[in-house]
Formats: sequence, C-alpha cells, structure tokens
Amino acid sequence: MTTTLRYSKFTDPAGATLVDALAEQARFRPDATWLTFIGGETLSFGAAHRDALRVASFLAGHGVRRGDFVALVAGGHADFVRAWLGLQCLGAVAVILNTELRGAFLRHPLEDSGARLAIVDGALVGAIEEAIGPSPTLERVLHIGEAAPVPASLSRIDWAGWREAAVGDHPPPRPKDIACVMYTSGTTGPSKGVLMPHAHCALYAIGAVGALEIGDDDRYYVVLPLHHANGLLMQLGAALVAGIPAFVRARFSAAAWLSDIREHAATLTNCLGTVAAFICAQPPTSQDRSHRLRAVGNAPAIPSLHAALRERFGIADVISGYGMTEANMPVWGRLGQDGGDAAGWTTPYFDLVIADPDTDQELPAGQVGEILVRPKVPFGFMTGYHRRHDQTVDTWRNLWFHSGDAGVIDEHGRVRFVDRIKDCIRRRGENIAPSEIEAVMAALPGVAGVAAYAVASPISGGEDEVMLAIVRQPGQVPDLKALGDAAESLLPRFARPRYLRHVDALPVTATGKVQRAELRRLGTAGAFDRGEPARRERAA
Repeated sequence: MTTTLRYSKFTDPAGATLVDALAEQARFRPDATWLTFIGGETLSFGAAHRDALRVASFLAGHGVRRGDFVALVAGGHADFVRAWLGLQCLGAVAVILNTELRGAFLRHPLEDSGARLAIVDGALVGAIEEAIGPSPTLERVLHIGEAAPVPASLSRIDWAGWREAAVGDHPPPRPKDIACVMYTSGTTGPSKGVLMPHAHCALYAIGAVGALEIGDDDRYYVVLPLHHANGLLMQLGAALVAGIPAFVRARFSAAAWLSDIREHAATLTNCLGTVAAFICAQPPTSQDRSHRLRAVGNAPAIPSLHAALRERFGIADVISGYGMTEANMPVWGRLGQDGGDAAGWTTPYFDLVIADPDTDQELPAGQVGEILVRPKVPFGFMTGYHRRHDQTVDTWRNLWFHSGDAGVIDEHGRVRFVDRIKDCIRRRGENIAPSEIEAVMAALPGVAGVAAYAVASPISGGEDEVMLAIVRQPGQVPDLKALGDAAESLLPRFARPRYLRHVDALPVTATGKVQRAELRRLGTAGAFDRGEPARRERAA
C-alpha cells in the first residue's frame, strides 16, 4: 500500500485542519478529482479550494465575519460542500442541521445557535419560514436554487452570486477555533449544540484513514448524510486527508448500492444503523462479488450482519467503531481481526476507561460500567455545549467526558457498547430526545399525557423504533391511528412513532420522572403498529 498522497500533517494531528489539508492537496494535485456527486457535479481538489475561497469572499461581502454562526440546511450536493468549506476558510462557524427537521425541531437550533444568516436549499425555504418564531434571530436566507414560493418574512439572497466573487485571501483558522456546530439530543431537554473545533473535525478524518489503512489506490463511496459526522468528516474528510476520490449519493438506496460500488470501482464505504441490514435484504445477484470493495466500516457491531457482508459480497474486512459527536471516534476496529460484537480497540488519540457511573472509579476488565473518554490530541474533542455551561461542566466532571453509554472492556482490550445509560432514542442514525417528541404530541386534542421511548426494531441489525404511551383526557378516546397520522406532519421522519398504546397513567418516580424502563417491559404486544416506516412511505 502506497500513501504518497496523504496530507502531510497526518502524523501530527495536533496541527491539522481540513482547510489546511484542502489547501495542500490543491497546491500539489489541483486537477485530481476529489468529489463526484452521483447525478451531479464533480470537483477536483483545486476547484474545491478555489470555490471555497470565492464563497468565503461572497459571505464576507454579505457581512459574515470570523466567528459568526451561520446555519447550513442543505442536501448532499456540491453547494453544501462549497458552503461548508467556504465558512471554514472565512473562520465562520457552520451550524449544520438535518434537512428533515421541521417545526419546533427546526426552530430550536435556529434560535439556540443565534444564527442571523442561513444557507438553505431553495426547496427548504418554506420550512425555515414556518419554523421561525415571532421574534426570530434569523434575518436572511441564502437560497441554493429557486426558493419555494411561500410568503417571505426573511430577506432572501441568491446563492448563485458566489460565482462572481473574488478568490480571496483569508487568514486560516487555528486548530482550536470552532469549525462547526452539530446538534445532538439528550433526554432532559431540547437538543444541544456541540461546539466542534477544527482539530476535532480533522481528527475524525485522520482516525478513519488510519483505521481503514487508506492508500493511494482507494476510492470512497458515501451514502450517509453530510449533516452527520460520519458522512462529512469520517468519509469526505478521510478522502481529503488521504488524497483520494469520493463518490457521493445524496440519498441512500439499497437497490443502487451494488451497482454504484461497481460503476465507481469503490474500495471503501461506511454503513450506519439499518443501512447494512437493508443492503443484505436485497435479492442476491450473480454480481454480488464482482466489485473492488475491500473494507466496510459499520456500526453498531452486529456479528451476523458483518458475516453476511463478508460471505455474500466477499468483502475482506468489515470493522466497527464507537464514537459520539462530542467525543470523536475513540474506538475503531482493526483490519484483519474479527472484533465480534465489540466496537473495537481504543485508538492512540484517546484515553478510555469503564467506570462506575455513581463513583467514577475505574472498573476492572469484564465489568459493565459507563464509558468515559478524554483526548490526547489538543482540541481533538468538543469544547462544550453551546450556551450550556452547566451541562458542559457536569459532562466533564473529574476531567473525563461522561458518554452516558454503558460498555465493557474485555481481557483483550476490546470495547463493547452494551446499552444507553440515558433514555435517548437512537433511530436512523439520529439521537432523539423523548422530551421533544412528547412536547409535540402532548399538544394534540384528547392527549393528557405522553411518554416517548425506545423499543427494539424487528429488523435484524436495526436500532430503535419509537413508541408512545398515551394518557387520555377524561371522557375522550383519541384515535391512535389519527395520532400517528398527525405525527407524520409534525415530526421529522426519524422521530415518528411506529407503536402507540393507551395507558391509564404513566409510571413515575417519587420525583415525577417517567419510568421508561417500566413502559419498555410491556413490550409492543397489543399496541397499535403503524408498520415499518419504509413500507408506509411506499404506500403513501
């Protein structure tokens, strides 16, 4: 394996940033292809760098300054990457939001971030207008493509103007400067904005390059959304650091997966959540082993799925990992070693222990406790939660980041994720705060109380399904199907419930906290089942 194309600071992550990696690749290999958007544009390293500098000048001309927060709500296309890189070149902060957020789910990060400008796909301008409150901080939208024909309360600017901007010279960001904010959910309130320094973002990419042993001949196939750290930093970022091409499909298609792998001669790809299960559920074909794919990064670690990928598709290595938006990827699998149901081994860039969640005392191998992490690379971790100083301090108590996840380390040093200590729901690659679902559903007619919680997915290798326990208002019997239908328009797709059940009262502790574990013990038997989400969408 040759690695002559790698970013020169690969071995010195303390000084690395993705903006610096892009400038270096553009300087030495300007015409080499970096990104191909399937059905869309292709960008070389040189073109991506020039475009990013033009975007930085364009944004500066519209009043964006170093350190300003700018919302970015766009799909997996070239203009998303231009905006993301342009903001970094300018030293501004990209508040990267899921394009499926609607209503209160979208209003909260827009208001919490304090962004005054948003870069938005034109088709999503209506969702932004509907989400903002009566006194919005947001003032302007830069719309990519034609803006949706809806009443405008926000000033609108055509994104296409970036093409006329100059290729400016902007002071590069420092590794400790904040590159972006990604919102991640907890269980006791709305989602929290994770402040991610440039070094943190670069370390995601560097860790992936090392774990997958990415060389000059590799080619990355990307199907995970770019508003996630996996798609954006661990794949696009890894391709940038390694100096190799990446091929991006804006939306995952299980039916197109193998043909894309073959057409683009991909050697690497990542899966998350149910993606691998959907791939393996496709009918076998005579072409299943006719490809160059040599390694897949998949989480969570499901031995049966990993075996299916290896045996059916002839993929030599399927490795897992463990990470969080806050904590980077402290654990990666190893090529050539079967990790079983473990996520992998702690990487050289982090310290990781399993500790008693009540005392923070480290536990011996084989005992289940809370996963605690801290970085060895300066700023290779979040700097905190935006505007939530108390929660930042609490999470970092005793100088360890507390993941809220239960895990165990075996005698071979393998780290295995066991369960969530928190009540957070994990579905379709998203962490969902039950309180956010509950706030929306509790406002519907006939609902006196509601609890949202996770139940096991019937799909092998799936994550969670959302279930609701509904307490009726006296004298009313709200129809469960109607409540589920209402959720379709009120909640993002990943947060919509599959199961609903009437209960006389919610089980609570002496302090009034809902005992979701008691609800989970009831299972789904007898509950109203709205069906598997993909099947509902096809029927719609």
